[in-house]
Amino acid sequence: MAFSLRTFFLLCGLSGLLTGAWSWPSKKGGCCPEEWTQLDDHCYVFKDDPRTFADAESVCNILGGNLASITSALKNVVVYELVLEGDAADAWIGLSDAIEGGEYFWTDGKPFDFSNFAAGDTGMDSCALIQTGGSAAEWVSAPCGDEEPYVCIMESSCGKH
Repeated sequence: MAFSLRTFFLLCGLSGLLTGAWSWPSKKGGCCPEEWTQLDDHCYVFKDDPRTFADAESVCNILGGNLASITSALKNVVVYELVLEGDAADAWIGLSDAIEGGEYFWTDGKPFDFSNFAAGDTGMDSCALIQTGGSAAEWVSAPCGDEEPYVCIMESSCGKH
């Protein structure tokens, strides 16, 4: 019985590795454009070209995506690491309450069901930045007209796994 269970778990693990069910951030493979990082079925890129929130979203749209939506702790760490690698203090992510004050939304329309705002952030400003200083990977609100680096997200060309 123990042998059967071990074999079953080994086969499940190999199956997950072969099918990509377990995926880690990677800059290799043909599913994302060069210089983009893949996590699951999305590609991410850090842009160290300071722009306003709206301009950054426009550039991400031109590249085929949106400012990054962060819907899990893992995605938050990936975006944080990209900003760190880019040697920036903070960067725009695709979260804003500019349309209806106090009600945040992701620019790509994903549900806002994960948050990592810093304690004490008043949320009085309309757009969100991910910060590399202080407590790791926390978000703060900032005026949308500030010029900051940014992170874009798009679906990978390989589709969902």
